[in-house]
Amino acid sequence: MEINSIAKRLLFSTVRVDTVLEDGSQGTGTAFVFDCMHNGKPHSFVVTNRHLAENVRTGALIFTRKRDGQPMVGRGFRLDIEDFSQAWFYHPDASVDLAVLPLRPLEAHIREQGGEIFYQAIDGRLIPDGATVTNLDALEQVIFVGYPSGVWDKANLMPILRRGTTATPVFLDFEARPEFLVDAAVYPGSSGSPVFLYDSDTIAQRGAARRFLFLGVVAAVFFKEESNHLVSAPIPASQQTAVYSSEMIDLGLVIKSSQVRAAAEAYLREAGL
Repeated sequence: MEINSIAKRLLFSTVRVDTVLEDGSQGTGTAFVFDCMHNGKPHSFVVTNRHLAENVRTGALIFTRKRDGQPMVGRGFRLDIEDFSQAWFYHPDASVDLAVLPLRPLEAHIREQGGEIFYQAIDGRLIPDGATVTNLDALEQVIFVGYPSGVWDKANLMPILRRGTTATPVFLDFEARPEFLVDAAVYPGSSGSPVFLYDSDTIAQRGAARRFLFLGVVAAVFFKEESNHLVSAPIPASQQTAVYSSEMIDLGLVIKSSQVRAAAEAYLREAGL
């Protein structure tokens, strides 16, 4: 496969997360690779939701293998991680549903086992600054990548690309938190999916650049608990979940991408890097 477009790069930005929870049930979620600069040096992380990493008995990350610098489509490398819950660094604000894991030690371990992995990291420079956010419209087209309800292309090890729109303006903090809502079909397994503003269908004026921004991470879904009563809840990893007994209303809660950078920088400061 020739990686010659933004959308094709996104196919290799995510990592499938398979877990066994403390109650013995199996779970599936989404993680992604994120790059950032800190003190003039590049650093790479695997990022997912806190609720996907906590209270997990065992966990694994599934990458695509690499050969001669190219992806081996359909050939995966399963990295089982002992003490899965303890391996992650959690966002210092316990109310922010994010966790990060340094990638370089994982890659070193994979190479020791004779493997190489291919991925396309999300560049921290795609996080919009304040001025860019202010200039966004109240309604923007978004896409997100992951494994909804555990669905993926098992033959090619490819995630699912989905689209929607912002449901609340990104330039506002929903309920006074660094979050916003998307109008999109969000299901278990979508937890941890990166969300992007992507003008894939926009016929831009001559000379105008197509916009592509990293906006955030899917963390929760809204569902109707009873008549006229809406509740937001973390999207469970387990496929055996009571959420299905309630009516999902296709509203997803997204943690703003600035918090991904904040979690990574908190880890680097604590590690003295």
